[in-house]
Amino acid sequence: MPSSHLSLDGDRDRDQRIVTVKPITVPAPGRSVDLQVKVTAPLSGHDLPVIVFSHGNAWSMDGYGPLADRWAAAGFVVVQPTHLDSRRNGIGWDDPRFATIWRVRIADLHAVLDGLGDILLQVGGLETRVDRERIAIVGHSWGAQTAGAILGARVLNADSVPGEDFSHPAVSAGALIAATGTGDTLTPFAAEHLPFMRPDYSTMTTPALVVAGGKDRSQLSTRGPEWFTDAYHLGPSPKSLLSIAEGEHTLGGLAGEAVAETTDEDPARVALVADAVSAYLLDALKLDDAAWTAFNTTAAAGDGTWSIVGK
Repeated sequence: MPSSHLSLDGDRDRDQRIVTVKPITVPAPGRSVDLQVKVTAPLSGHDLPVIVFSHGNAWSMDGYGPLADRWAAAGFVVVQPTHLDSRRNGIGWDDPRFATIWRVRIADLHAVLDGLGDILLQVGGLETRVDRERIAIVGHSWGAQTAGAILGARVLNADSVPGEDFSHPAVSAGALIAATGTGDTLTPFAAEHLPFMRPDYSTMTTPALVVAGGKDRSQLSTRGPEWFTDAYHLGPSPKSLLSIAEGEHTLGGLAGEAVAETTDEDPARVALVADAVSAYLLDALKLDDAAWTAFNTTAAAGDGTWSIVGK
């Protein structure tokens, strides 16, 4: 797969040493469980950009190692909160707290962004090596909808009226991986238990990369894989879309190697997603456009296994 040969700065990125510090508790008043995060960062380098990552349903800060490690090796500081819906908290569909978890998730990201300085202080000297003007938000699945809210998307109520604006001024760019589509085709189960899955992307003005799998079929919508491209098609420019023809919902195993829900295990596909996000963010954060240019060139000359479009 051609993606496996793409990297930000050549093979030397593969040898970059990284460090992980966890758990770090972040102040989050009114939350029923402490908000904890994990930080993964390169051991060397200065003026490092930041990625705050929102996990998919039931996961935690300990998931998505293939992404976090690769991003840190590429020069990013990666901050991963554990949201309230993590399976370690035991909050199921029928728990009365579940109906508002989508809001708690967004509040988690605000708490991390607002408390970033204190978080970095707890990772030996990292606060002096970070560029606080270059912060991105990334999410997968439910985490992508959560991240989308930080980028400016809103949630429509039952009368299709947009809800409040949850965007954060510290965030300059983002990436949405397998993001929830619009809510007019939710299945009865989703409509009952997940009524907040009605994003309005028309207000998501922040630059973002949308990543979608050509074989990603959700049990929550009656539409097919194109459902996961709504964030690109309905979001205002600038936006880019990475489409991976054979990708399913975990896009090769983003959450970890051989995890139970991975139905399309492919380490090269995971590397493609990780490197594409890194390259896009380096460009969007105005650090380096070389890697993203290389991705676009490779996609244009490729065999259709993955493609990139932009607007």
